[in-house]
Amino acid sequence: MVATQPAMAWIDDITVGALTGSPVRVDHRSPDQPKRGPSPAAVVVCPGTFNTVNKAAIGIADNYALGVICEALGSRVPLVVVPMVNDKLWGHPAWQVSLTTLEAAGTRFVDIHTGRAGARPVNSGSGGEAVSAFNPSWLLGHLEELAPRP
Repeated sequence: MVATQPAMAWIDDITVGALTGSPVRVDHRSPDQPKRGPSPAAVVVCPGTFNTVNKAAIGIADNYALGVICEALGSRVPLVVVPMVNDKLWGHPAWQVSLTTLEAAGTRFVDIHTGRAGARPVNSGSGGEAVSAFNPSWLLGHLEELAPRP
């Protein structure tokens, strides 16, 4: 699991470490450290915030998480994004360009409300409800379609 530093306030690092066998990765490794494992077979961005999606679409990799996303896009690793963007930001002109750019690169968007392919905004002020209703298992079918197991 990879996260931004601000996202760590929302993540139980101990539980993630117990489930995955490694801590949440937030920063790049130092040059004297070995690589931390194989390249991912797929990348999931959840939640796909306005900032993260827009930066990824134009290739800004100013933190470790965005670097992973940009590498996935550049190497055509399957990418699944669950946008969590409110209706006020959804109408921003850069947002539509970013969605189109990422979709053209093969990104699969997943609706946070239903788990189906596609995306729509979260009503401003209802983010907690969207998060509560979201079922992470919805992502499994999308991942299996995009990155089938050998």
